[in-house]
Amino acid sequence: MLTPAEVVARAAARGVDVLALTDHDELSGLAEARAAAREAGIAFVCGTEVSVSWDDTTIHILGLNIDPDNAPLAAGLATIRTGRSERARRIGEALADAGIEGAYAGAMRYVTSERLIARTHFARFLVEAGHVREMKDVFKRYLGRGKPGYVPHQWATLTQAVGWIRAAGGQATLAHPGRYPLSDTRMRELLAAFRDEGGAAVEVLSPSHNSAQCAEFAAHARAFDLRGSCGSDFHGPGESWLDLGDLPDLPLGVVPVWTGW
Repeated sequence: MLTPAEVVARAAARGVDVLALTDHDELSGLAEARAAAREAGIAFVCGTEVSVSWDDTTIHILGLNIDPDNAPLAAGLATIRTGRSERARRIGEALADAGIEGAYAGAMRYVTSERLIARTHFARFLVEAGHVREMKDVFKRYLGRGKPGYVPHQWATLTQAVGWIRAAGGQATLAHPGRYPLSDTRMRELLAAFRDEGGAAVEVLSPSHNSAQCAEFAAHARAFDLRGSCGSDFHGPGESWLDLGDLPDLPLGVVPVWTGW
């Protein structure tokens, strides 16, 4: 909902010292954010968030401390964005079939870069149009698996995503693992597969995690010899119960992903 420079300004105003910009499947905002961070005196980390299909589950892999000019990474993300655009049109058609007209055009009003349209933009339209009261209800009623606007899609593979990030000199980090509908056994299988592909870290602190999950993923980080990261998952003012700069410190015993940067 904010431009890259506006995100940096908000972070600076809220006392953030280090900020990574990790737009979904995108790199185009990094130059603007990096310049704004330099002016604001914030240490800036180039990043991205790659959409991945692991078995039948969509997961997100953060690329942190990447080279934004890396050609293989840029090409890989471009293929994902093409798929995003195709999926968005199919979501609009599915919602029309469910009696909600104009969803694609409505979602596009919230898109700040035509290169990237996501389900969040449809969610904002559905709230604006009065079909649901709050953003958190949209996925339960319309956009989640098995709901009228859900459209299955094949994203990048885990091997591809981690490979692109490593090729760009970055650290692959499993984003907000507590959001994925996986059993304890399947989560351990994912963490093992991620580590074996060359994954570096797991996001321990996230607005998606309660205190028990933070402790759980801190333990997983130690058990799988992964580093830990923390992220606000900030998409816009008022859309999360935590804002930029609100996260606590990483738990003791977790090696920060930024160690050695």
